[in-house]
Amino acid sequence: MPASTTTAPAVLTAKALLLDMDGTIVNSDAVVERCWRDWAVSHGLDPQEALKVVHGRQGYATMAVLLPDRPMEVNLAENAVMLARETADTDGVVPVAGAPAFMAALDGLPHALVTSADAALATARMTAAALPMPAVRVTAESVGASKPDPEGFLKGAAALGVDPADCIVFEDSAAGITAGRAAGMRVIGVGPRAAAHGPTVHVQDLTSLAVTSGPDGSIRITVRPEPQDAPAR
Repeated sequence: MPASTTTAPAVLTAKALLLDMDGTIVNSDAVVERCWRDWAVSHGLDPQEALKVVHGRQGYATMAVLLPDRPMEVNLAENAVMLARETADTDGVVPVAGAPAFMAALDGLPHALVTSADAALATARMTAAALPMPAVRVTAESVGASKPDPEGFLKGAAALGVDPADCIVFEDSAAGITAGRAAGMRVIGVGPRAAAHGPTVHVQDLTSLAVTSGPDGSIRITVRPEPQDAPAR
């Protein structure tokens, strides 16, 4: 039988943390998949293939990937309808494991929400998950380009007055991790989607993290190692 092995905890320090929402601190997969499956079927697309590109992007950007020949104004109009539906549907929206304690630990520390959701959807999902809304937030209305463009993360860093290199991003999706790296930031990948996309550190959920503040005002993230199967001897 394989034996479980562990390594020493990883420790990262930063001056600010930038948090994605869906899949990172809020588990909204149930509603996202309900809405986007219906949309895909209504357009003659394979729902499973559609779900591979949905996570992390704004809706209009997802539509542009899946229907590349369609006019952008149609995508924008349908995105408005999709946002309204997603905002009204919070059934199954829950915090990611460890998110309540993680968010509590950030109280008083520099952090921002950087999400592809608009303000109404972000408020609905954070409320449904019973998580505190960060005072600084970059939502869909704040940017001209969707993730994987780094604009959102760069705006989050600027709003906090912190150099991008001193920020750590928390993300779950390929688009989000790409955006964080393009912004010149380190990325902690959260959840199963994140592992394959080259985050600086990967965790299954937020229970693996401890957040403390240093005497110099820095934020210290301790990532407890996850057991790995070692080859049988």
